[in-house]
Amino acid sequence: MNRRETVLALLALGAAPFRVLAQQQGKIPRIGVLIPGSRAGFSLRIEALLQGLRDLGYVEGKTIAIEWRWADGRVEELPRLAAELAGAGVDVIVTGSTPATRALKNATRTIPIVVALFADPVGAGLVESLARPGGNVTGFSDFTPILTGKRLEILGQVAPGTSRVAALLNSKNPNSWPELDATRVAANTLGVQLLTFEAWDPNTLETAFAAMKKNRIRAHMVFTDPALYSHRDLIVDLAARNQMLGIYPLPEYVQAGGLISYGSDSKEFFRRAANYVDKILRGAKPGDLPIEQPTQFELLINLKTAKALGLTIPQSLLARANDVIR
Repeated sequence: MNRRETVLALLALGAAPFRVLAQQQGKIPRIGVLIPGSRAGFSLRIEALLQGLRDLGYVEGKTIAIEWRWADGRVEELPRLAAELAGAGVDVIVTGSTPATRALKNATRTIPIVVALFADPVGAGLVESLARPGGNVTGFSDFTPILTGKRLEILGQVAPGTSRVAALLNSKNPNSWPELDATRVAANTLGVQLLTFEAWDPNTLETAFAAMKKNRIRAHMVFTDPALYSHRDLIVDLAARNQMLGIYPLPEYVQAGGLISYGSDSKEFFRRAANYVDKILRGAKPGDLPIEQPTQFELLINLKTAKALGLTIPQSLLARANDVIR
């Protein structure tokens, strides 16, 4: 062997471990994540998902690769982003809304889809049943229309005599309509006039709150929606500027300065989604994993906001609260 051949042989031997390492790295699981909202708006939920993965031994960039896609509240972008993920060679896809799930299911019928949060998957035709979803979709549903009536009752306790309430919803989200139907039934039972206002981005939110003020509405409730969730800081700010009391579906609104929330913890759904991802990567079929629903609901109250609004929260509500921000 001449000198040149000897050098090449040594270089080849030295490169062998790196080729092995590259092969190993190439085998790490690849997860696609399609977020209907913005990176900033969904930061708490994303951190919950990543923490859930870390608890199971998955670390982004080391033991798992993640392909991120953000719709930033633009529903029309979901089909394109879903198609990108379907063609990206991922092993499983995580998402967090019914419109995003529908876009993903239209893009692929083979890649497993774990939905950290969607409303009525059976009614939307995305799964066969909650117990046995079938197909390639599974996850977690927070579809509990009865909660809208509970929220109206809580508003009545905080501000007795409230006869008109604004319902803020995203008309681009099909799940808003069954929630609105349930709210109207509850409003009729409680003798409350319900006025609907549609919004999905900063401009429409500004317009909606201006219309509420013009109609002299003091109380509002926000429906469950990823776009509205992404803009929760603005919603809470607009409520404060207009001296409006509000009740919200998720605790993050109250943590941002909203008055009261009653509902499930969406961050917990995202954390638990990591468990389904792990099961699927280990060989489980998504169609065999049941759709899980919340069993507990949290009541959060922000006393700072109540004081700013000149409200006294009844002791009966404070005693029921899971958390009180003072």
